[in-house]
Amino acid sequence: MELGIAGKRALVCASSRGLGRGCAEALAAAGCELVMNARGADALEATAAAIRESHRVPVATIAADITTQEGRAEVLAAAGAVDILVTNAGGPPPGMWSDWDRDDFIAALDANMLAPIALMTALLPGMMERGWGRVVNITSQSVKAPIPVLGLSNSARAGLTGYVAGTARQVAPRGVTINNLLPGIHATDRADALDRGAAESDGISLDEARARRAATIPARRYGTPEEFGATCAFLCSAHAGFIVGQNILLDGGAVNATL
Repeated sequence: MELGIAGKRALVCASSRGLGRGCAEALAAAGCELVMNARGADALEATAAAIRESHRVPVATIAADITTQEGRAEVLAAAGAVDILVTNAGGPPPGMWSDWDRDDFIAALDANMLAPIALMTALLPGMMERGWGRVVNITSQSVKAPIPVLGLSNSARAGLTGYVAGTARQVAPRGVTINNLLPGIHATDRADALDRGAAESDGISLDEARARRAATIPARRYGTPEEFGATCAFLCSAHAGFIVGQNILLDGGAVNATL
């Protein structure tokens, strides 16, 4: 399908690997000009070079921590006028409710709620002025079905979801859509870290931990960054202008809910 976004300028955060990279790859395949961000310069440059080679589109890179005010300022200054924004940041560490204090919650909010809100605040006015824009926030299936050991993530991402619910409907009349993608378990570094933690706590092998978790997913497998990126690219496409303020699960059926 022709997505109708060739030549659009897309900022994709945390895009050197994992789901962010999947989104960047899919947008590049659709002909978008990319601005890629990640904290690690080496991995970021390697990914950008691979995308340039594969898709023959312009790719700019900014190595900075998008969860900090200084990092966002650097990224926004380099990105300029952006048509498509994909927000993304690593999730907080797992734990128990009794493990966390106020500083832990503030750090989670900064990374997974306030950083994407700050990016939208900076970029939505330009999109509205031009009469077209797409924002996709990578959140988590936990906003539909909380994950007990990810209480910090549950809290911060639920706050972002509430913000988007109202804001998306305020900017939609100007041709701008905001939606959230809610990944379940995908074959990424984050999944590896969680599986290693489960393996260590339960005294089983990493392969056993992965197989046990895959068995809880109706699709009986982990998702891939490529299929996640394809969904992101469609939400950013010319065909998705009537999808506003939605929370779209990509979890292989793991969340057992009717609505």
